[in-house]
Amino acid sequence: MDNEKALVVFSGGQDSTTCLFWAKKQFREVHALSFIYGQKHVKEVELARAIAAKAGVHFDVMDVSFIGKLGHNSLTDTTMTMDAEKPADGVPNTFVPGRNLFFLSIAAVYARERGIRHLVTGVSQTDFSGYPDCRDNFIRSLNVTLNLAMEEQFVIHTPLMWIDKAATWALADELGVLDLVRNETLTCYNGIPGDGCGHCPACKLRREGLEKYLQTRNTHV
Repeated sequence: MDNEKALVVFSGGQDSTTCLFWAKKQFREVHALSFIYGQKHVKEVELARAIAAKAGVHFDVMDVSFIGKLGHNSLTDTTMTMDAEKPADGVPNTFVPGRNLFFLSIAAVYARERGIRHLVTGVSQTDFSGYPDCRDNFIRSLNVTLNLAMEEQFVIHTPLMWIDKAATWALADELGVLDLVRNETLTCYNGIPGDGCGHCPACKLRREGLEKYLQTRNTHV
């Protein structure tokens, strides 16, 4: 794959940053595409731009704020209180309906115009927070749909699909970017970089994974 180009759907968070550096190992040329969708933690886009510059990859950002206006969710609606846990009877209110569907569809059109057929996204079915659009069957289905819609042969890569947050930290370490991911990314739904606010669902998942990985790493040192 090293003689080909790839486009990373890039938020500037832990998962997509790990995927960005994974892609740099796999492909000759890497592009990164970020989205503004009305998210309260829009600062992630600034950090994404800085990380892309540091990684030496082409960066672009698209404003798709209509996504945040289509439905009610606590990531784009400042009046909603964020679910701390996944409800027993449905998806958490941090789920932005259609987000990955739109992101990957737009990314595919963007990629097609630039002769790119490899798309990379940081979704994971292992630590997916109850979001249906992070599951493998959705990604496979969308891959087929995009190929049919544009008569192309896109390949959607999901390096994190079957690994948990601890293993994602391990991958970042293996790629030599553990400190960068820990200090310079933004995963926090409240918009605080690095270790974040510590209590939103994204921060809790990230911290638990880091603690588990560091404990394992220290045991083997």
